[in-house]
Amino acid sequence: MKKIQLRKIEWKKPNIRGAWQKFRSMKPEDWKEWRKKRKERREEILEKRRSSPFAKKMAPYYRIMNRFSLIFHALWACIINFIIEAISRHSAFAAWDYMTGTPLVFLYNACMIFVPFLLVYLVRRRVFMRIVISALWLFLGVVNGVMLLKRVTPFNAQDLKTFTEGLSLFTNYFSVQELVMMGIGVPALIVWIVAMWRRGGQYTGKMHRILALVGVVVGFGGFSLLTQLAVDNRVVSTYFGNIAFAYEDYGLPYCFQASLFNTGISQPNDYTEAKMEEIGENGALLESTSDTGEFPNVLFVQLESFFDVSEFEQLQCSQDPLPNLRSMFENYSSGYFKVPSVGAGTANTEFEVLTGMNLRYFGPGEYPYKTVLKDQVCESAATAFARFGYGTHALHNNGGNFYSRARVFNNIGFDSFTSKEFMNILQTTENGWSKDDILLTHIEDALDDTEQQDFVFTISVQGHGNYPEEKVIENPRITVSGMETEEQNNAWEYYVNQVYEMDQFAGNLVKMMEERGEPTVIVFYGDHLPTMGLEASDLKSRYLYNTNYVIWDNIGLAKEDRNIPSYQIMADVMERLGLHSGTVFNYHQQRRQTEDYLLDLELLQYDILYGDQYIYEGNPPITEGHMEMGVKDVTLSGITESLDGSWSLYGENFTKWSRVYINDERQDSTFLNNTRIELSESTLENGDIITVKQVGSSNTIFRVSAQYVYQDGALSVYTGDDTGGSTGENTDGSTGDGENQEEEITSWLDLQE
Repeated sequence: MKKIQLRKIEWKKPNIRGAWQKFRSMKPEDWKEWRKKRKERREEILEKRRSSPFAKKMAPYYRIMNRFSLIFHALWACIINFIIEAISRHSAFAAWDYMTGTPLVFLYNACMIFVPFLLVYLVRRRVFMRIVISALWLFLGVVNGVMLLKRVTPFNAQDLKTFTEGLSLFTNYFSVQELVMMGIGVPALIVWIVAMWRRGGQYTGKMHRILALVGVVVGFGGFSLLTQLAVDNRVVSTYFGNIAFAYEDYGLPYCFQASLFNTGISQPNDYTEAKMEEIGENGALLESTSDTGEFPNVLFVQLESFFDVSEFEQLQCSQDPLPNLRSMFENYSSGYFKVPSVGAGTANTEFEVLTGMNLRYFGPGEYPYKTVLKDQVCESAATAFARFGYGTHALHNNGGNFYSRARVFNNIGFDSFTSKEFMNILQTTENGWSKDDILLTHIEDALDDTEQQDFVFTISVQGHGNYPEEKVIENPRITVSGMETEEQNNAWEYYVNQVYEMDQFAGNLVKMMEERGEPTVIVFYGDHLPTMGLEASDLKSRYLYNTNYVIWDNIGLAKEDRNIPSYQIMADVMERLGLHSGTVFNYHQQRRQTEDYLLDLELLQYDILYGDQYIYEGNPPITEGHMEMGVKDVTLSGITESLDGSWSLYGENFTKWSRVYINDERQDSTFLNNTRIELSESTLENGDIITVKQVGSSNTIFRVSAQYVYQDGALSVYTGDDTGGSTGENTDGSTGDGENQEEEITSWLDLQE
């Protein structure tokens, strides 16, 4: 047997310095010679490849493939389309049913995939170009398939806009093993594509770039006409009532590009100044009036993924998971709450409630929080209640930057926004989400922050998915049965126990408001159904867009049960209270039962957000934001040095997101509790200035404490005197120099850019 000897690979240390010296000493003629040799060397390599036995054997096939490349591109586009649909639907059989059941939709999407392949004829590296285009489409399919394993909403262009915020939630959706696989797989794909640029070869025939360019223009132009023809003949649609269903009906390629390019509200055909004057009834929609002169506190509480689980008849629970809300359903106004999404889309339900605008007029899958409201002011419930002197506050026990809420709430007129960065969250779910009970303290803080009545908008997070299919609660208060598999029972058991605790939070909030003795109205509602694979036939209402709502009050409102969409709820509650304020809310109150109600609502929304704002007659209700993050300042009371050289900083209102700065340099710190932070590596000298900043994702500074000066082991509020603490006030909970502090607090608006 012949012995095989492996050639030993020798590694040579690169002579970087010598190469640099050679590079610097090269003259123009040397460069010319280098390029000539490089070209000759490349020609030798190509000739060797063309002369190889394999190349000669494949030459006839290459000629056929080049001659009929358009046909092969079309076939390959169909194959790619089938593959990405199989991945997205998690089933090749489902992809086959989609292809055979709606062949025109399938061919339209295949055509969309085919058109970019025309770019191949503009370059010599055709194999590489084909690989890049194919990889992009297949990568899109893989990402969508993975996303749909974790949530109901498919991958769309809005996910790209929330990418940085979504990274902070990766561990809530993906296991460590999955993250490792992604961390290895994506770079490996990139390396392989780059390698194919060198190894993929080049087209050696004559290039017809002008003809190819004409073909590209004709191809893309023809596809544009084909798209319009497909829309006109209802092969595809420009409106997605549910983006998840749209992806199933119209395919991933079309739906993704629609979410990418079709955003905002298109100008209606009959949009004119005269038409807007007619809708505005010559300024009547701009008025703010009260029928009774009474102004109770108004609290809206958006419960994450909440619905009355008794609506799901298959599920059996050992006890009622919502006794408090059930009692409210029976004694106060309640009904089904029609929301714009299923299984996800919290921010869109929130948008409809706060603005009164209907999302059906926006682009498919669009989040206005990530588009128009991110950089533009707009009236809302906050500005409407502010016209009556209300303090307006938003609260959310999740990150302030997620869905750009900090920016949006400022742009729609809130006075304050308290996010998790201002909460000392001690209890979390097994999935790592904050429990909602923490919100009670901060709702009360918001109410106490002002002397007048308040509008408080609260967004909970405890019910958030995903819902583990393994048993994670050791001794659940409520057990469930009735599902087909143990995994399904485990997921529902987890969800139901979160609902129970959310119900306890609702009951405790009502109790707190009763004890305060202030006239109050509280609206509880679910933002969307949970991500549990529910179908319309599973529910009593036979409708996936229904959650539940109830309006609790202590002012004697009559019980009026009815079903209501989320964009009408604010106007409805204000009407029950005899309050008429806000252009869109006044419109709902006056026009809800009239002809052309929805058509004129589209015109009104377009005019306010994208048009010339004729409706405001030159006096918009909001021109700029004024919001502060949080309602309480961090105050410092002292600092002590330990024997090991570390420091303990004492004060009030510290959270896990408090960061300590000494002379504007961030320190390594350890949060111990709301009154103590450890500084293990810091050094202090007399005259050093200490501040504490509440920092969100992307290192966004939301709020800054007063400046404190260190002097002889003590802290005092810094007053701006360079001599240090001798002129400062002793720490007593004061906020220091208000003017400087306001400048620092509002800086978060710029830092988020």
